[in-house]
Amino acid sequence: MDIFRDIFKNVAELMYPPRCPICEDIIKDKPVCEKCKKSLNYVGSVRCLKCGKAITDDEREYCGDCQKRKHLFESGVAVFQYDDRIKGSMYRFKYKNRREYATFYAGEIVRLYRKLIEQYGVEAVVPVPMYEKKRRIRGYNQAELLAKELSKLLKIPMIDNFLIRSKMTIPQKELSDTQRINNVKNAFQIRDIGVKYNKILLVDDIYTTGITLDECTKALKAFGVKEVYFAVVCIGKGS
Repeated sequence: MDIFRDIFKNVAELMYPPRCPICEDIIKDKPVCEKCKKSLNYVGSVRCLKCGKAITDDEREYCGDCQKRKHLFESGVAVFQYDDRIKGSMYRFKYKNRREYATFYAGEIVRLYRKLIEQYGVEAVVPVPMYEKKRRIRGYNQAELLAKELSKLLKIPMIDNFLIRSKMTIPQKELSDTQRINNVKNAFQIRDIGVKYNKILLVDDIYTTGITLDECTKALKAFGVKEVYFAVVCIGKGS
């Protein structure tokens, strides 16, 4: 069976060779080409202690947004600053069925933040859910793909039927802050699966204002979760 699996894999790679998730050049035995990996805009070590955005003043602990807005989650991490290159990659990941990108994204989260996530002491990885009708149309939830990869690498169970999106919402990027809050207000519920968790790691692709993560956190904490952390692929720059 292993021989047939290897043959199938080799044929598939000849027909559809793996490509860099950033520039789409053909790659071999690597999740991303070396040129892109060296030139990507990583968040870096000087970042907001709450939302994980890069900040320019290393004397400050929090970005301007987190100084003004009270977030419900404990804290979180992001790998890349959201620039044009990662924006194109995210678009293909979400809307062009490039599910394989999840391997690279999750690998970078773990490479950079494994120790910190272990310090969180989370008991389960939970993807930000997609409304079921929307998921059926797209065919997958990109946050769930990321969560599955993180679960494997961190050896922490992923729970994909615990937090659910109970109403249809429109993309947050099209809305003002007030509209974003109203759009996702009470959009998430908990399905009681008979297990209680104290600490959860939420997983999503992009952090914009944190409003969606706050609503997820609100639902989780109302159910009894004590601490909620998050990991995302990319995030805007902090002020």
